[in-house]
Amino acid sequence: MTGSLLLDPLLPLPILWIAAGIAAVAVALAIWRRLPGWWLRGLAGLALLLALANPSIQREDREPLSDIVMLVVDESASQRIADRPDQNAAAIANIEAEIARKPNTELRKVTLGDGEGDIGTALMGALSEALATEPQGRIAGIILVTDGRVHDIENAPRLPAPLHTLLTGQPADWDRRLVVANAPAFAILGEQVNLTLRVEDQGAAPPDTSVDLSISIDGAPPTTLPIPIGRDIELPIELPHGGMNVLQFTIPDAEGELTNRNNAAVVQINGVRDRLRVLLVSGEPHPGERTWRNLLKSDSSVDLVHFTILRPPNKQDGVPVNELSLIAFPTRELFLEKINDFDLIIFDRYRRRGILPSEYLDNIRQYVEQGGAVLISSGPEYGSAESIYRSPLGQILPGAPTARVFEEGFTPQITDIGARHPVTEGLVTFAPDPTNEAAPWGRWFRLIDVLVQQEATTVMSGLDDRPLLILNRIGEGRVSLMTSDQSWLWDRGYEGGGPQLELLRRLAHWMMKEPELEEEALWAEPNGQTMRIIRRTLDLETPDVTVTHPDGSETQLTLEEVSPGRFETLWDAPEIGLYRLDDGEETSVIALGPSAPREFERTIASAEVLQPIIDSTNGGVMQIVDGDIDIRNVREGRPAAGRGWIGITPRGAYQTADISITALLPAWAFLLLAALLIVAAWLREGRR
Repeated sequence: MTGSLLLDPLLPLPILWIAAGIAAVAVALAIWRRLPGWWLRGLAGLALLLALANPSIQREDREPLSDIVMLVVDESASQRIADRPDQNAAAIANIEAEIARKPNTELRKVTLGDGEGDIGTALMGALSEALATEPQGRIAGIILVTDGRVHDIENAPRLPAPLHTLLTGQPADWDRRLVVANAPAFAILGEQVNLTLRVEDQGAAPPDTSVDLSISIDGAPPTTLPIPIGRDIELPIELPHGGMNVLQFTIPDAEGELTNRNNAAVVQINGVRDRLRVLLVSGEPHPGERTWRNLLKSDSSVDLVHFTILRPPNKQDGVPVNELSLIAFPTRELFLEKINDFDLIIFDRYRRRGILPSEYLDNIRQYVEQGGAVLISSGPEYGSAESIYRSPLGQILPGAPTARVFEEGFTPQITDIGARHPVTEGLVTFAPDPTNEAAPWGRWFRLIDVLVQQEATTVMSGLDDRPLLILNRIGEGRVSLMTSDQSWLWDRGYEGGGPQLELLRRLAHWMMKEPELEEEALWAEPNGQTMRIIRRTLDLETPDVTVTHPDGSETQLTLEEVSPGRFETLWDAPEIGLYRLDDGEETSVIALGPSAPREFERTIASAEVLQPIIDSTNGGVMQIVDGDIDIRNVREGRPAAGRGWIGITPRGAYQTADISITALLPAWAFLLLAALLIVAAWLREGRR
């Protein structure tokens, strides 16, 4: 119980001060007149002033509160390597025992795990949240059990007590790490891109000078080469295909290193084409010729070479050749010497007129078999004796003409398999009137009858379900045949038109092997640690997908059909790293998280980052491996750490249970005292 003196004046303070001044003047005058009772008069005035000040005594009944010691335990990924979990447990047991022996002291323990994403060890954030829940006046000390690798030191709170760190790790710890210092987000196909890599050793590492680096692209068998340790190297890489390429770099595990989690790095690079080179050969001028040219010229990534044969060699009308064309048709240069420079060759209503010898056409066939692409947009000439089918190209074309040409209206339709094929999937949604399933777009008025090759795929049909658009794979290349030359009617908006631009764009990109238009594909789209696994197929069902985790374990997933030819599922991955997908037919790899987790950038325990904050609070750093520590009480502001011990500052906090206020003396006692003093002064002065 404690007490304090309170004043509750009966008069306003200014008046009380004036009264005190008058009393002082009166006492001074009595002294000047040499009155023997001046001191009695002064005491009487003081008694009256105290009565007006109304003094009272306030008594508080206080209950002491315990001191709080905060213990923050780092259990992030870097604290789960080597023997650090055992060190954590030993340090916690030591601190709990020390605090249990201290009277009036409580321990608050906070455990920090891995955060979402790749934020690293957010130790200061956890400490701030823990301190916010406790009264600052009761915090006697803060103890961190960690490896010191803190990634949010800028969020450190204002600390009301000494901060101590119990550091995990061993003096002989060392680790080897693979670092991808520089990697582009995309690269041009056919050109080399340089990646900057470095292998660095941390801690008490052995004196090795080089290490073997394994490189694997999309899970393919790795290539191995030696690289030096501790020095940046430039590694030239050429991407094998368009779309996302997943590159995995790995160095072998070394005996004695802390962890192999940073011995691998994953880089994802999007492969893009610099320019798509297209050769368009028009056999004769016609209304649809401009459609092909406008389509290809509208794409800034396409380099178009276009030739139109204005007059066959046997036609003589007296017009000089130099007035029919700007340049001579460079057939030998295009179809023998530079044919492999083109990604796609389009024959638009081309007929055999002797301009391209059979040797050149056979070279085009070989070009397709070796990975090229040819698209035939046919008109009536395809069913005639001059058909391009009746040339070496006929060996690769997907439809044989029957010589029948239908000149009547029909509405193009998507076939059953076309509804699943990426070239025509969902094409109806681009129609002017998607609700009209019978005729969602305008009619065409010419169709060349063909017999489809057995291995080819018909994705669109025309009059009486006859083939309209046929696709096929020949060797490493692709070929397609459109059995009508009137797609330009859609472009002109006849009867509402149709998705001519979208159809031809998809068709051209499928032939040039753009990854997003592959009819058989398996891939995953990551969102944090959740991946959407997608399987596109022409089949009516798809097998389960086997997901191989970074640690080698496997998970079986069943996909559900969400649209024709598209199967999907959502899956939450348990950790970041490289995952392999395999359904027995298609394979894919996906990297979740960064190329290397932030938790494993630095694995050697060190209090370097925390040291400035520790010093500012007079705290200390102790190695757990050195053994148990003692916890002592120290006064605030004094050094709080020494050899084998750390200190906490008792705060003496309390809570008030009851308050009582009583007057120092009753009012009548002050008046009686003043009266007695005045009478005493009068008697003393009267006798003199």
